Amino acid sequence: MTGGRESTVRALVVDGPGAPPTVRPVRLPAPGAGQVRVRVRAAGVCHSDLSMADGTIAAPYPLVLGHEAAGVVVEVGPAVTRVAPGAHVVLNWAPPCRACWFCGRGEPWLCAAIGGPAARRGRTAGGDPLHVALGLGALAEEVVVEQAAVIPVPADLPFEAAALLGCAVLTGSGAVRRTAGVAAGESVLVIGLGGVGLAAVAAARAAGADPVLAVDRAAAKRELALAAGASAFLPADDTLSRAVRELTGGRGVDHALECVGRAATIRAAWRATRRGGQVIVVGMGAKDDLVGLSALEIFHSARTLRSSVYGSSDPDRDLPELAGAVLSGRLDLALLISAETSLDGAAAALDRLAAGEGARTVVRP
Repeated sequence: MTGGRESTVRALVVDGPGAPPTVRPVRLPAPGAGQVRVRVRAAGVCHSDLSMADGTIAAPYPLVLGHEAAGVVVEVGPAVTRVAPGAHVVLNWAPPCRACWFCGRGEPWLCAAIGGPAARRGRTAGGDPLHVALGLGALAEEVVVEQAAVIPVPADLPFEAAALLGCAVLTGSGAVRRTAGVAAGESVLVIGLGGVGLAAVAAARAAGADPVLAVDRAAAKRELALAAGASAFLPADDTLSRAVRELTGGRGVDHALECVGRAATIRAAWRATRRGGQVIVVGMGAKDDLVGLSALEIFHSARTLRSSVYGSSDPDRDLPELAGAVLSGRLDLALLISAETSLDGAAAALDRLAAGEGARTVVRP
């Protein structure tokens, strides 16, 4: 269907840093040239949503939260060639332009055209300008997005699994496979066991890493970590570095993946990594949370410190591959889903995330 009108849908909106998110009506524009309207069938509640709600990541408000989602195309604007109404799609919060210098170098996750934490789209019920998180605002009944932001997937792929592929799985598995390049027999440490961290644990185990050490401040994450393939669960305290070295011949791990986005945990990952190993920062943190490393230890340790943006993934290439792994049974995402709720329960899911409870909550708008 084409040529629609502005529509009113329910969405999870936050009015400012620390303000309580509430579900309310918002107005979405009709799809313009090259845009599509998607009815959201499942959306994951991600730590980045929490960071935008509490102000850790600066964003304009009022803001519709959500960026990890899957659904069905219900309307397309003029000049759309990528999908047609009825297509099942995963939303991509970082669609590359395929034309800039970074895209030309095969690094679409660093695309110069990728926007900031939010884009202006639609209006509040009162007519004020509205912003949507990471260009999507997917904790809503429907979204209007550029056609490059949708990736077609098989219709028999469950929506809840498809949603997680769009962020947690691409980010966590990509950090292991693409950024770190973990090889069989290498040791891996994962700090932070939300959806991204658990996906990284599973990917490290699938790559043949040994041992795979999982760390979180919440002891309740132990069973989730072991189910994902961790060799051991370690508490996030001052004994971490010593415990890691005891399990790695006194050296430290080959790869430490920090999936929290805090200076303290980045520093903990650094201390737990062997000389010549690498620390991969996967979590997105605050700009004023500074990491301190001395010039001497940088030289002496010979460690590499780098980030993994969106798992160094090309979603158009990697997501269909992951979808195939889910459908074949080679990738089981059930352990990443700790709860399901309606849109009205999304705010409570953010509270559970802030408390470190569970893995992913999937919202079904």
